[in-house]
Amino acid sequence: MRSGEVSLNVRCTGDTGGATIVLVHGYPDTQAVWDPVVERLAPRFRVVTYDVRGAGGSSAPRGRSAYHLDRLTDDFEAVCRAVADAGPVHLVGHDWGGIQGWDFATRPALSGRVASFTSIAGPALGHALAATRPALRRRELLRVLDRARRSWYILPLCLPGGPTLMWKAALAGDRWRRWLTQVEGMELDGTYPAATVSADGWHGAKLYRANIPHRLIRPNPLARAHAPVQLVIPSHDRFISTSYYDAAERVAPGLRRHEVPGSHWLPHTQPELVAGLIADFVDETEAAAPDQAGAGGT
Repeated sequence: MRSGEVSLNVRCTGDTGGATIVLVHGYPDTQAVWDPVVERLAPRFRVVTYDVRGAGGSSAPRGRSAYHLDRLTDDFEAVCRAVADAGPVHLVGHDWGGIQGWDFATRPALSGRVASFTSIAGPALGHALAATRPALRRRELLRVLDRARRSWYILPLCLPGGPTLMWKAALAGDRWRRWLTQVEGMELDGTYPAATVSADGWHGAKLYRANIPHRLIRPNPLARAHAPVQLVIPSHDRFISTSYYDAAERVAPGLRRHEVPGSHWLPHTQPELVAGLIADFVDETEAAAPDQAGAGGT
């Protein structure tokens, strides 16, 4: 399907009479990271996944501005129009999919479109940046160093030539796959990670380059969520400090926060747990709004 100049690779499966759940993957993944979760949700829900622009089977526009959160919002809206017409959808994001999701769930223009939002290992970009500034002001060296240790990869992804060095040299070929198995301890199959992962990592670096420097220079206020929010935080995440989520309760009243044992890639390593948390939250949200139950199907 099309979103402006971009072609998006979208998959829709499951019970067409159930509530619609849209799953948005992170970096440097494709929608394949959700396959084990989709398998568990599909008997009861209509489940939609898509490759984010620059990843997998979707096209990769040139220029970092094409990866700004405004353009990612255009893609999400295009997917929703195609699969749910004017109805609300239950949004789930992992990693950069969660960062996107926070933006969608706080944009007034999308109020009523997002029925609920579950973020897995994905803090809001503004929350993460806001959490760092007080630590710097108070000179909490250990906290700052812990965040820098976890988020070391951001700097090379934002620097000129950094993505090329990472994805066309350091992580080329099967090196990313070996890193996931040897460092993260993941059991991988033939479909994950995608064969396109090196290109996906290189193109997807524009997500960082288009959005992080912009938010550092022009920070935006912490916006209030217009839908119920659930956080799923892996306790052994090598990349994201749990303190990055501390601002969430200020913008999401009634926030559901689950800290669970596990590493960053929960959708792939613990799909039963993830699918259960998503299903329970969708059921709870639908029960609280019976007039919207099952909305989103076409």
